[in-house]
Amino acid sequence: MENIVLFSAVKANAGLDFVTPLKAVLDSHWYVLGNEVKLFEEEFAKYVGVNHCISVANGSDALELALKGLSVGSGDSVIAVANAGFYGSTAIHAVGAKPFYIDIDPVSLTICPKALAAVIETKPSAVIVTHLYGQLANIEEIVRIASAAGVPVLEDCAQSHGARRNGKQCGSFGTIACFSFYPTKNLGALGDGGAIITDDDQLAKRIRQLRQYGWTQKYQVSIPGGRNSRLDEMQAAILRVKLPHLDAWNEQRRSIAKRYSDAFATLDMQLPSSTDEDYVAHLYVVRVKDRAAFAAALKEKMVNTDIHYPIADHKQPAYAVDQVASLEETEQTCEKVISLPCYPGLTDQEVDRVIEAVTAYFTEGK
Repeated sequence: MENIVLFSAVKANAGLDFVTPLKAVLDSHWYVLGNEVKLFEEEFAKYVGVNHCISVANGSDALELALKGLSVGSGDSVIAVANAGFYGSTAIHAVGAKPFYIDIDPVSLTICPKALAAVIETKPSAVIVTHLYGQLANIEEIVRIASAAGVPVLEDCAQSHGARRNGKQCGSFGTIACFSFYPTKNLGALGDGGAIITDDDQLAKRIRQLRQYGWTQKYQVSIPGGRNSRLDEMQAAILRVKLPHLDAWNEQRRSIAKRYSDAFATLDMQLPSSTDEDYVAHLYVVRVKDRAAFAAALKEKMVNTDIHYPIADHKQPAYAVDQVASLEETEQTCEKVISLPCYPGLTDQEVDRVIEAVTAYFTEGK
């Protein structure tokens, strides 16, 4: 009996023709900032429903360049959550700013609007809203609170490609948004990749300069803080093949998540808050009282699990943080979360095995 793995980018790619577009790139002899990148940027912007998409080398660069685009820099404060794997925190530190962590909503595990409202008058330079595990945060209320205070909202959509609410796409609510195309993402390349999207013409222009050395024109560096961060033509070609399938893949993920949630509804565990279109099931994350025992029991039945994420950002040893706001929900969550396999290509039989393993843990004694 084979292990049921946590991620599989391979199964989702089955049956897709990558050879033809890759050959076309090779035949063009143009590998950086060519036609494939141009077309992908246009197609992804149209898919999300915004005016501009600026592709970059990876999701981490996207976050850093987005903050630079917003002119966030040394000594500035950026509001963020501390349960999202330190990715946003990495970008905040990279631009010389300081993270101001606030607590999460105990149901959605995303940024808590009440916690934001309580500190917004400190006048942070930006708010990073992470749509964690594929779950759209209460983004409308967050944007309302931040906009009233004149604070830009940066949506971190690395785990939430295609999530929607009231006809609007994830990434189209705030001032600016970032995506990762790491291979295991809902829309993944065959290597690293990322993108920044916005409706703001001037912001888009600035970020296009920042991704390529700060150039106004070739070899003329006009703005500071630029770098070399570009999506290559081959990855853009791959993403163009995969983008039309994203909604169908997301529905497959949601279908698996719904089966899990229906099967686990009476068990002593906390489940994802939604299986509707505002959740694209990048990860199916539950909360249990004894995570180690739960993981060990599933491992015996050849079901892999992982923890996203075990260490809260404000407790990471690399950085000292003067934490002001209470992070009680965040800290409790980091002790309990555990992820179950959920991805396109997971067979009905494999889903059944996960359900049986989880159910057995709670019904047959621990």
